[in-house]
Amino acid sequence: MANPLVAPLLGFLGRLSYPKLFLLTAGLFVVDFFVPDFIPFADELLLGLGAMLLANLRKKPDAKVEARAQGVKPPIEGQKVA
Repeated sequence: MANPLVAPLLGFLGRLSYPKLFLLTAGLFVVDFFVPDFIPFADELLLGLGAMLLANLRKKPDAKVEARAQGVKPPIEGQKVA
């Protein structure tokens, strides 16, 4: 069950791009490492941010696979897509 104080913050952070999310996670980890319990629920935030970072590492689907999933013919190799 998600913590009601941390869940909205993780929802916002989940919309960040990968480099920004990584920098934020690394910065929070360093601050939490040197100054324990400086930020309330920092440990829970780090676990959530780490899970988001791992989820962002998954491979993006290929254009052909994505087109088949949508029921559209994939483009012929070399064909320009509008």
